[in-house]
Amino acid sequence: MMTQIEITSDTLKAWGHIPGRDFGRLLEIAQAAEAAGIGHDQIRAKLDAMKPPPALTLQHAADVPLHFNIEASDDADEVKNLQDVRKTMEIVVRTPTVVSAAVMPDACPAGPEGTIPVGGVVATRNAIHPGMHSADICCSVMMTDLGEIDPKTVLDAAEKVTHFGPGGRRNGQRFTMSQALMDDFRANRFLSNPKILRMAVEHLGTQGDGNHFLFVGRSRNTGRTAMVTHHGSRGPGAVLYKLGMEVAERYRKRLSPETLKQNAWIPADTEDGQAYWDALQLIRKWTKANHNAIHQATVEFSGAQPKDRFWNEHNFVFKRDDLFYHGKGATPGWDDYAADATGLTLIPLNMAQPVLVVRGKDAGHSLGFSPHGAGRNFSRTEHRRRLGETTAQQALEAETKGLDVRFPAGGIDASELPSSYKNADNVVRQIGKFGLAEIVDYIDPYGCMMAGDVPPFWLEKKRKGRRR
Repeated sequence: MMTQIEITSDTLKAWGHIPGRDFGRLLEIAQAAEAAGIGHDQIRAKLDAMKPPPALTLQHAADVPLHFNIEASDDADEVKNLQDVRKTMEIVVRTPTVVSAAVMPDACPAGPEGTIPVGGVVATRNAIHPGMHSADICCSVMMTDLGEIDPKTVLDAAEKVTHFGPGGRRNGQRFTMSQALMDDFRANRFLSNPKILRMAVEHLGTQGDGNHFLFVGRSRNTGRTAMVTHHGSRGPGAVLYKLGMEVAERYRKRLSPETLKQNAWIPADTEDGQAYWDALQLIRKWTKANHNAIHQATVEFSGAQPKDRFWNEHNFVFKRDDLFYHGKGATPGWDDYAADATGLTLIPLNMAQPVLVVRGKDAGHSLGFSPHGAGRNFSRTEHRRRLGETTAQQALEAETKGLDVRFPAGGIDASELPSSYKNADNVVRQIGKFGLAEIVDYIDPYGCMMAGDVPPFWLEKKRKGRRR
């Protein structure tokens, strides 16, 4: 005689189970056990052991160490910027995974309240937060010592071989991606995405737009010419970020619904977490290859005799001991943060100021990080508004007198002029005051290239649609 089934969904609810993705499976297990003659007490105990852990609630901001390595002058813009940075960071550190956090002198907000700002560092336990490295994964800077060659020769050569603006390179103009790296992409569950694989080929040797640049100058220490590039992982990184945020959101809904969507995380000890961590390391390799391709092509085209070359990244996640450090516009200041770390890192300030070559001091109050640049006190739009009737050409001539500044993909981008950034001297002073890094050299500017005032891709698509 068959046992009458008495356990229903209402029974499971009474036992404390919440309807969701696994609810139907638990009901099947309970009813099968009941049909096999197992008592309700045993069934309930078995199901209790299968309950998901309780949702993690937000922390109190006061309970999380938060270090501010930044100060504002009497300037109203700096005061407001610091207030906004403080407010957003105090929301970020409420995320349940956060152990500690720090803010660099170049800090500025980078999204809705509760979003990690540029210049923010967040240490977490067993959690990788895609939103805390941003869509521009592994944005980074690389410098090559090019010897005694004339800076103009280098800038002319670089303009012929680099690629600014949206999209990738056309057929016949592409750099070759190594087969080994492509195979590694295909073996990773995130990077095997067809769009990423296509972009990995098309975008190699490209620099994009915005604040990405190619800078040429001379070392004060040696007098030799040096080239510095700044860009990230382009399309492949942007798609990886999107995929990572989608996975993190699924975990957020289950583990901590109170957590803001931009602070969702992937548990590092899961298969998803390991695959995403591996994907980040491969994107790092691709980004380094992207810089190397431009540097080597410039060397070959200009006839330079290169010497030292090194690089460092920001907008990335770094593992140290048992914690994950998310640097959004912040650079590790300890010597062995990566196998290819040299102990030296680069801090660009603006197109009219030197690029700093520094050695990080691994300060505890900065979680071991140093700044990545100068940062902004107000938005690009606000900067354009403040120019008033001054044209972009007039502003460029006034702010970069004597420098060779080029915008190969568009018109002059006024929002990238020195006046759109924080005062460089103040940033340098704070680096020293807070003991974040030791400056070992200055690369004084000869000139640079930036994309220019390029319309966003969505606007260009809209215009094309109207012309049809």
